[in-house]
Amino acid sequence: MKALVYSEPQRMTVADVDLPRIQEDTDAIVRMVKTTICGTDLHILNGDTPEVKAGTVLGHEGIGVIEKIGSTVSNFRVGDRVIISCVTACGYCTYCKKGMYAHCENGGWILGHEIDGTQSEFVRIPHADHSLHHIPKGMSDDAAVMMSDIFPTGFEIGVLNGRVKKNDTVAIVGAGPIGMATLLTAQFYSPAKIIMVDLDEHRLRVARDFGATDTVHAGNMPKAIDKVYELTAGKGVDVAIEAAGFPETFDFCQKILAPGGHLANEGVHGQPVQFDLDKLWIKNVTVTTGLVSTNSTAELIAAVLKRKLSPERLVTHHFDFTEIEKAYHVFKEASRSQAIKVILSF
Repeated sequence: MKALVYSEPQRMTVADVDLPRIQEDTDAIVRMVKTTICGTDLHILNGDTPEVKAGTVLGHEGIGVIEKIGSTVSNFRVGDRVIISCVTACGYCTYCKKGMYAHCENGGWILGHEIDGTQSEFVRIPHADHSLHHIPKGMSDDAAVMMSDIFPTGFEIGVLNGRVKKNDTVAIVGAGPIGMATLLTAQFYSPAKIIMVDLDEHRLRVARDFGATDTVHAGNMPKAIDKVYELTAGKGVDVAIEAAGFPETFDFCQKILAPGGHLANEGVHGQPVQFDLDKLWIKNVTVTTGLVSTNSTAELIAAVLKRKLSPERLVTHHFDFTEIEKAYHVFKEASRSQAIKVILSF
């Protein structure tokens, strides 16, 4: 089958690889229908996740049709159309029992990371009963792909960890796909202000269309920080959500927090950041980090079916899987291509 294979930092190749096979009774083999590219894939290509070995098929998002199942899989049948969760969960280990599927002792984020992922014609899904979701009638394919990762991540690691509530002032630093998903799900809780901060004017305009009350261009960091304080009557924000994964964006978040504020980091960081504990200790702030557990996926699917959420709005480009290298270029050059999420069809 055809697959996108990681070679080394800055190098990937479309290659012929062996078809996956059932290895455990809990496995399912899924024929991919649609997949997408994540910012995390770019971090892998940049060398930020050195544990990814050469020869690994990239990707951890997508939808497909079940081709084969192991003998103990009970929630799914051959022919079922499914959403693939970016996190694999056994459902029974210590962490899974706590709902921390991200830290499953027999899974977690392994697709496109420790085992072959979804940017291929077929993929093996371990622990299928706890790692797949049925695609309900009435949900579009594009919306379903968005349920694999970015919406659970934005909601759980940004909105829920940040404890967004009614009348809060919220700043989201980074208007990429995760930041946009955070923006859309933060509105569930009716914050008074949602301030989107980014370097890309197009994405800031899109953020306004998606519900941001204010936007701040981050080209001049000190001036951008001053602008946030101006928008919050000099107090700073109740919730700062870091959605980019750079030292500068984390620093921006810690500098705009009001006393009692929450800093929720959802970006993937490839290098250390400066943590200003000498300034923050007295402000009674909370800082959270996290890898998504996808335990909110069913809730988000329900929100889509009730028309409270339209995740397909983030999809800007469609490609055939044979064009995946072009799709990576478009996604990587988002400021030029105006891409948010790209969909690859098989």
